[in-house]
Amino acid sequence: MSEPQKLKQQHNIGSQEEWIAARLRLLKEEKELTRRSDELARRRQELPWLRVDKAYRFETDEGSASLPDLFRGRSQLLVYHFMFGPDYTAGCMTCSTIADNFNGFAIHLANHDVMLWAVSRAPLAKLQAYKRRMGWTFPWASSFSNGFNFDFNVSFTEEQQRQGGIEYNYRREPAWQLRSDEGMASRMEGNPVADNAAVTGTDVATYTRERPGMSAFALEDGAVYHTYSAYARGLDALWGMYQWLDRASKGRNETGVWWRRHDEYEALSQNAGTCCHSAEAHA
Repeated sequence: MSEPQKLKQQHNIGSQEEWIAARLRLLKEEKELTRRSDELARRRQELPWLRVDKAYRFETDEGSASLPDLFRGRSQLLVYHFMFGPDYTAGCMTCSTIADNFNGFAIHLANHDVMLWAVSRAPLAKLQAYKRRMGWTFPWASSFSNGFNFDFNVSFTEEQQRQGGIEYNYRREPAWQLRSDEGMASRMEGNPVADNAAVTGTDVATYTRERPGMSAFALEDGAVYHTYSAYARGLDALWGMYQWLDRASKGRNETGVWWRRHDEYEALSQNAGTCCHSAEAHA
């Protein structure tokens, strides 16, 4: 994987008065965006519900579970479709970065009538081993023996891939060919998909037969309903680190894949992370 590059950016130097004036103009636009975001959240909740009648069975730490079982007494369920295919030797590095946030807020969701689960196609033993490595405690289920991932358009067969039968993020993709602009990383330069594939122990074709996403479900009167799904950059707001970087002086400041699994950063970064953890912050 290539080393991250630090971009040289142009910036203005101004007086306190100029800074306040510019900040107030930006604040007006930020408030408009916040109100627009509130409106989009409301419209998500107004989407029609789609009843899920298929009887899925998942493998979990507690044994076999149905989709209603995943709610664990709550009326709402959020599923993160974590890219960890049966042929992967480790979880997707990008999904791992997103999932690093889950431990911190899953308990708050659970106490607000919402269960959060990660679901992947890898066998449960692989998920458990990787979960131990990452130090995660959020629930993670294997859909290895069912069609859940395929039905929610985050896993695809080799035949679909080769014949142009993949429909991801609500659009149909052409027949697969090696390129660097696949799915979640399309904004990046270089070959970020190949970088991610390499650290999952797969080739690009195998790696991209799994895709990231999230789906929301509701349980009402014993019936499960699918209420929302998002994919690719629709997951952008779930990356906790990006919400902070978007407010840093140099922004995202990236040309390619710069992140790592949290136990793969060099010693200096790990030491910095240890300091944060000692202050009870979540990296």
